[in-house]
Amino acid sequence: MHDFALRALGLQKRFGGLAAVSDASIALRVGEVHAVIGPNGAGKSTLINLLAGELFANAGEILLQSTDITSFSPDRRARAGLGRAYQKTTLFPHFSVFENVRLAVQARSGAPLRMFGGIRSDPVGHARVMEAIDKAGLSERSQVIADRLSHGEQRQLEIAMVLATDPRVILLDEPLAGMGPSEARAVIALIASLKVGRAVLIVEHDMDAVFELADRLTVMQDGVVIATGLPQDVRVDPAVRIAYLGVHGDAA
Repeated sequence: MHDFALRALGLQKRFGGLAAVSDASIALRVGEVHAVIGPNGAGKSTLINLLAGELFANAGEILLQSTDITSFSPDRRARAGLGRAYQKTTLFPHFSVFENVRLAVQARSGAPLRMFGGIRSDPVGHARVMEAIDKAGLSERSQVIADRLSHGEQRQLEIAMVLATDPRVILLDEPLAGMGPSEARAVIALIASLKVGRAVLIVEHDMDAVFELADRLTVMQDGVVIATGLPQDVRVDPAVRIAYLGVHGDAA
């Protein structure tokens, strides 16, 4: 039995007269990658922004384990154990891989952000930096300046920065966007490794990657969750086949 790491219940978000998300519920389990898919305008990005605290819901609640984080700011959610990587990388481009991850560790700990040194005299903090870099597959690139990394490596670095905050839940918004096949393979393998001891939610358009990675799948259309469950079950759900996959009846 998997433990719930995060549950969102009855989320609603309106922009004027437009309901971007309507009565959406989702449950993320430790040890699983949970993918959210749907056509453009389905409400996927709004949902992930509601979970991360970038937007606040008009109704509904969000529980991080047993803590109600519905009214928490993004930084307070991060301190509570919610990590988020954005569709566009948010790095310090002129700092090294090590320095980027070091700043993430210091921000999480609340320690003063000293630009040079500091964390090297903190064995625990230094170990956390190196562990995150290693898990992200960047050990041999730790001294490379961020803007000299490839696009795929920059995504790996952003994930390393999230890992360094020791999250219970990780939210990834289109982590494979703009990547070639070889870079995508490295990031897919990294994402698969993240679920050990955590829950991972991804919003992604690459359906091959989604069905390779996802232990559980939620499909949205017009701001509404139309199906959720195991990928093999969701894939043959009639509503999904009509609304998202464009397949009618018993067609393949």
